[in-house]
Amino acid sequence: MPLYVYSIIAAAHPCRLDGLTGVGTEPAPVRAVTAGRLRAVVSDVDEEIRPRRRDLAVHQEVQDRLMTDGTVLPLQFGYTAPDDQAVTQVLLEHEDGYLETLERLRGCAEYQVKASQDEDALLREILYGSDRARQLNDRIRGGDPDPRLPLELGELVAAEVGERREGLAAGLVQSLVPLARDHSVRAPADGDILNISLLVHDDDKNAFLEAEARLTEQVEGVEFRFNGPLPPYSFV
Repeated sequence: MPLYVYSIIAAAHPCRLDGLTGVGTEPAPVRAVTAGRLRAVVSDVDEEIRPRRRDLAVHQEVQDRLMTDGTVLPLQFGYTAPDDQAVTQVLLEHEDGYLETLERLRGCAEYQVKASQDEDALLREILYGSDRARQLNDRIRGGDPDPRLPLELGELVAAEVGERREGLAAGLVQSLVPLARDHSVRAPADGDILNISLLVHDDDKNAFLEAEARLTEQVEGVEFRFNGPLPPYSFV
């Protein structure tokens, strides 16, 4: 029977799954398939699993339960396997690699940091802080009909925005990365200037959270969104 696969753990993990039911319209109990020194946490499914709200929540619930007792290699939502035998084969074939990754992630969780900047405030800062931008803006507002002025101003502002955002993002990254065992920077979206995931060990958790708090207090004009601790999806 097809299986939905949530995560991979060491065979020695307590793997407390009592009361957990899996994804799908007819949820089956969550269980473990053991092979050698590893286990895969799975549930039986008889349908194509789509990212519905309940199923996303169930997927995360399983990860959270497992993380309370030990290290987890969380799979992204949607992984399935044909049957128990296929899962067993994969665990045995990749045992050394999975165990190495489990050891690397031991005691760690993922923290996500996103940041956005007030665009209007940034534009005002550029217009008043750049002599050339201020001159162009004054000429346009004064009624100068030269069609090249808006184009030049637009290009100048766009370049300044990009440069300032890149510089700010680089500074934010440098303030957080030293407190992490690993990090992954992604291209920002939806107007953000920063999108970074950090792998933080429990020993460094308090210092990392204090650094987050300092950023919020010290960096003006930037809105931070912090999320974590999470299963280390970005580092599997």
